[in-house]
Amino acid sequence: IGAICYLDEIVEARQDTTVVIHPLTDHRRQLPLEKKGELIQAHPDFQLVISYNPGYQSLMKDLKQSTKQRFVGFDFDYPPAELEASIIATETGIALADAVRLVKVGGTARALKGHGLDEGISTRLLVYAAMLMRADVEPVDACRMALVRPITDDADIRATLDHAIDAVFG
Repeated sequence: IGAICYLDEIVEARQDTTVVIHPLTDHRRQLPLEKKGELIQAHPDFQLVISYNPGYQSLMKDLKQSTKQRFVGFDFDYPPAELEASIIATETGIALADAVRLVKVGGTARALKGHGLDEGISTRLLVYAAMLMRADVEPVDACRMALVRPITDDADIRATLDHAIDAVFG
């Protein structure tokens, strides 16, 4: 039967190994296992899915064009605020009102992307902050530990985000 093979952060693989999947991703739909002398034919329902964050990597960590052209692409963004808050509340068990506050802090950081921050605060980090809050860490402390300190060492950016946290949770 068919299956989905998901390769996360494919750009972390060496480029010379990534080309091994080329015959699997084109009209041949085959995976050669050279060391074993085998050729595996993909099931008609087989799908290969890869993921990576194109903005994160340097030019040294991008996919080769010949690999990119074998896939369709989807752009993903943060979920709408209401949905993101619902996700955080559902995943962690914190009150929806607190999840909404976390999303507000996340939005502040995301607005700084390209203005001192390379990346905004991910939903994953918001979940981490919520988990700390659920474990009885004060919300302001949880936000600073899970949302601010992991993403920047810049004192001015930290101060801006700390101020946003104080405004939302203070």
